[in-house]
Amino acid sequence: MGLNLITLQEYKTYSGINSPNEDATINSLIPKVSDFVKTYCNRTFIDWVSEPKTEVFSGGVAYLPQEFPIKSVLSLEYSQDYGNNYTELVEYVDWVLNSTGDIVLINGTGIFDTRPNSYRLTYFAGLDAVPGDLKLAVMDLLTYYRRNDSAIHSTKAAGSNSVQIEYISTTSLPAHIKRVLDLYVNNYN
Repeated sequence: MGLNLITLQEYKTYSGINSPNEDATINSLIPKVSDFVKTYCNRTFIDWVSEPKTEVFSGGVAYLPQEFPIKSVLSLEYSQDYGNNYTELVEYVDWVLNSTGDIVLINGTGIFDTRPNSYRLTYFAGLDAVPGDLKLAVMDLLTYYRRNDSAIHSTKAAGSNSVQIEYISTTSLPAHIKRVLDLYVNNYN
């Protein structure tokens, strides 16, 4: 799906950019930075709020969907033939969505049968809007990539005939960005 976490206008306002000179560069970076943040956090935040997401899983004690918070579950289906045909299970009879956001069977054992492709969940999930602190981290990350093109920087001291070359070799995110992104990481899947 790939919805962007910020817009060009939001970034330009944040950065104090008034001219359209850098619009092409910024527009090319926004989806890349948005994708990076989604990959880092292992969730999409806004992609599945108005589009249904379908996940197939193989059973176990409980199932915790990848996206959260869950807005609504459209269907939970069970297959005895490894995903060839599915039969819909009934909410509050066969399963329940508990307060921690995982799907739990309410049959005698409370355990999903374990077999490949045995369950299919279709649901809506995510945030209605990107939180302000996350938007700020995305904008700071975009600024970081605009300023540090992660290549070679050459500087020449005034009055000097020598050139000093600095290689950007760190693989860490700036600490202020990492702190915010770490708050949103989905680390249970």
